[in-house]
Amino acid sequence: MHLSSKADRDGAVAAAERTVEIHRRLVDWLRPGQTLAEIDEFVARSLEQLDSRSAFLGYKAKPHPRFPSHACLSRNECVVHGTHDMDREPIVEGDLISIDIGVMHQGWIGDAAWTYAITEADEQALALMQAGRNCLARGIDAMQPGRPLLDWARAVQKHAEDECGFKLIRGLGGHGYGRTLHGPPFISNVVPKHPSEWADAFNPFKPGMLVAVEPMLSIGSDSVRSEGRGWPLFSSDHSLSVHYESDVLITEDGPVNLTAGLFELPDVVATG
Repeated sequence: MHLSSKADRDGAVAAAERTVEIHRRLVDWLRPGQTLAEIDEFVARSLEQLDSRSAFLGYKAKPHPRFPSHACLSRNECVVHGTHDMDREPIVEGDLISIDIGVMHQGWIGDAAWTYAITEADEQALALMQAGRNCLARGIDAMQPGRPLLDWARAVQKHAEDECGFKLIRGLGGHGYGRTLHGPPFISNVVPKHPSEWADAFNPFKPGMLVAVEPMLSIGSDSVRSEGRGWPLFSSDHSLSVHYESDVLITEDGPVNLTAGLFELPDVVATG
């Protein structure tokens, strides 16, 4: 999606702002003892209050069934695409939960994820979360007009794996979006070993381009498994995982993070 007018930009900004607002509300609301279903219901109510609907509910991607939840709720070893009905156990102190919010507002999409620790987190979990946040920030800084999409992956992989010693999940990455949830280009989080792994790698970032970028990290594994449950994807070695995602508009002057407010949110919630 390439934005070509002020009205387009205003629409994309409004959807992104609602995505951030729901995350802000979640920070104030999340508590131990809540189920994934209750969290999904809270997201649904917030979407309605913000004159929006879920961009995820009912989403169809082969070979999966339609996505059953308003948000993606990925807990601990679940990397992405967690559903409200995959686990009935309530969240507990020390859990990490990555919440991916997809907003549809007046024809425009907002799509952003953040990871939260419930009440507390050990040193390794906090390091993993900080690495995920830093990957997102450094990767966005590298998204300069005229530079190849590959620059994103170089920045993200250098920090996550070379500097922090964690693993980026292979085969998953960011995407174009706008009036539809997913579209070209695919944006890998890792540098390809062969050109066939990422055909768009040397295509440039162009002014007007609207993309959702999303590093996914785990402590031990760079691959995922589905466990036959359909949508949820889990780290293949059961290791702790995090997911961060922002909406970015490329301009003549550089990248603009439409969901920059997420960086103001705490890593640990429900501490009071």
